[in-house]
Amino acid sequence: MDFIESSKLELKELINSDFKKEIIAFANTDGGEIYVGVNKLGKIVGVENAEKEMERISCMIHDGIHPDLIPYTTIDTLRIDGKDLIHVQISRGGKPPYHLTEKGLKPSGVYVRHGVTSIPASEEMIRDLIRQSDGLTFDKMRSLNQDLTFHYAEAYFIKRSVAFKSENQRSLGLIDADGYYTNTALLLSDQCEHTVKCAVFEGTGKTLFKTRKEFNGSLLKQLEEAYEYITVFNNVHADFVGLERIESFDYPEYALREALLNTLIHRDYNYSGSTIINIFTDRIEFVSLGGLVKGLSTTDILRGVSQSRNMLLAQVFYRLRLVESFGTGIQRILESYQETSLHPEFIPGPSSFITVLPNMNYADILPDTDLSASESKVLNLLAQKREISRSDVEKLLNCSAFPARKLLNSLIAKNKIRVLGNARSTKYVLENNSKK
Repeated sequence: MDFIESSKLELKELINSDFKKEIIAFANTDGGEIYVGVNKLGKIVGVENAEKEMERISCMIHDGIHPDLIPYTTIDTLRIDGKDLIHVQISRGGKPPYHLTEKGLKPSGVYVRHGVTSIPASEEMIRDLIRQSDGLTFDKMRSLNQDLTFHYAEAYFIKRSVAFKSENQRSLGLIDADGYYTNTALLLSDQCEHTVKCAVFEGTGKTLFKTRKEFNGSLLKQLEEAYEYITVFNNVHADFVGLERIESFDYPEYALREALLNTLIHRDYNYSGSTIINIFTDRIEFVSLGGLVKGLSTTDILRGVSQSRNMLLAQVFYRLRLVESFGTGIQRILESYQETSLHPEFIPGPSSFITVLPNMNYADILPDTDLSASESKVLNLLAQKREISRSDVEKLLNCSAFPARKLLNSLIAKNKIRVLGNARSTKYVLENNSKK
């Protein structure tokens, strides 16, 4: 029998420290065989006490390699030229990447076969092996980083009266059947690699930059801190109707919350880039990496059709009562604007999804020296309602019919509003070329 090393055959004179690496490399690639008691030149030197050495190999596989590789290996002896050899057969495992138990899913622990050599796998190779083994859903795949802590998440779960013990983490999908942390666990951990970046601009474009803020750590921490930050820019505007003070936020609080949650839950975390929030004078943009889930259209999501890209993550947020039900977020964002003439926008792209929330009080912010204070109030009311009547103006300004009619005629003359209907059914709406 001739012994020549190849991509599927390794020769070992003795069992050494590299023995487990050779087994791992075959299991992660296309399988192979190892003969112990044969030197690199193919000369048979034999093995003393073959039974003891076989037990040693079995312990190496059982204790030193993870996941369990026992079902994919066989160990036996054969006698050639009066000498004992050990023959180890390794099939390609069903749960790659296999790795040294003490090293974990790192290049120092994962090996692949390349020609007649077993080499450390790159991080990209490891990710590819995980994708092949676990499927393409990011949140269900094993995390490359298994050294995770959950200081923030555990406190958050306790605050929401949700248990966070090991068995709960398994039921939520943070730990898989083999005991590995999943990418969902990585996202919730203190070691989360993704961030949220907020940028604030002066005006409606990106020319005049004011400030920026980046949030990191557990995704739950990013959610809390990013929401607190953007609410700083949700200004309150006050108007008076008679003696009553009427306050209105720039943005519906529910819309801000839901847009942020959707952006974090449904983004594609295979992209390493940050989630982006751009704050302008007239709008806030939430930019989520990854387009719509394959097969869905904008029409589908506007109708409430839901297919989460990260189902485990969505279920965690549901258990924490951060989302009420699947598929209703966008509809509720739209409903929060239904009393205004403004409409949120949802803009899908090949690798992004942008939610745009318009500032409901932008008319108050616009400089217009041609308008009186009362005229600005009427325009602001029209920005919040699709149409108004003369009596609405009377209530807004606490005035009689004559000054209300005079003010409306002034706005018509300035091409700010136009008339619909006549007599008692007369209504007023914003002119198309008005600043709103």
